[in-house]
Amino acid sequence: MTLVPSYCGKVRDVYDIGGDELLMVASDRISAFDVVFDEPVPEKGRVLTGLTTFWLNKVLADVAPNHLISTNPADFPSDFDDLDDLAGRAMYVRKADMLTVECIVRGYLSGSAWKEYQASGTMHGTKLPSGMQQSQKLPEPIFTPSTKAPQGDHDENISFEDAVDMIGSDVAEEARRISLEAYQRGADYAAQCGIIIADTKFELGFIDGELCICDEVLTPDSSRFWPTDEVVVGATPPSFDKQPVRDWVETIGWNKAPPAPALPDDVIKATTERYVGAYERLTRQGLADWFGGDRR
Repeated sequence: MTLVPSYCGKVRDVYDIGGDELLMVASDRISAFDVVFDEPVPEKGRVLTGLTTFWLNKVLADVAPNHLISTNPADFPSDFDDLDDLAGRAMYVRKADMLTVECIVRGYLSGSAWKEYQASGTMHGTKLPSGMQQSQKLPEPIFTPSTKAPQGDHDENISFEDAVDMIGSDVAEEARRISLEAYQRGADYAAQCGIIIADTKFELGFIDGELCICDEVLTPDSSRFWPTDEVVVGATPPSFDKQPVRDWVETIGWNKAPPAPALPDDVIKATTERYVGAYERLTRQGLADWFGGDRR
């Protein structure tokens, strides 16, 4: 049987394989400013899947349940063609009733939170100490939820009280607890590897009545990873993600609307190196040893 995705996102394809299970496949597609480029970034999908598996199995296993069944192709349903092509990029998971809010945790003042702070001295409507600078560590990590916008639109930052109105007090409190604990656990581990996790996004959903961690976890696509020794307060640090793509498109006068410009080979290579570097620093293993490494 040939796999046909039931959903295609900017990066992930989701295959409904019947019953209560899915295959979630991370492609090598890359986007910037909500536009997907034609050129893939080699190894990106394997990095996202390998890192997610590492965090769920090795670091966060006792924080909350999760949806992962296996990332070993030998465990995938056997009645589909070309499963070898999915090695290292696919997660065999349980279906979940997903929350309608994004569960974001910020440990540092950056991104949209920095822009809001510059304008009003607040973050998601909450007052912060005066005189803070870009990339400065917050007094403590803060749960800052957002809406889930339709594909192509932008999520909207909301207050915790708004999240309570959307999903209820008990669920919002549990989502905040899981998100903060998972972030702190991940940040503490990453610090030992010379990486600062400035902020991250979790996706949570209910499986069998329990709130579970789902989708990708603590990856360069869902988080800001900064090299510890290159962070300067008051500036934007380099990051282990698609920064080479963003930097390049800012230099060519692109209007950030489709179609995307063709990515040069050196930008693609530099981006692959960022993703692979994050994986190998955090897992302390070579990406070649992860599923699919023998297909390179």
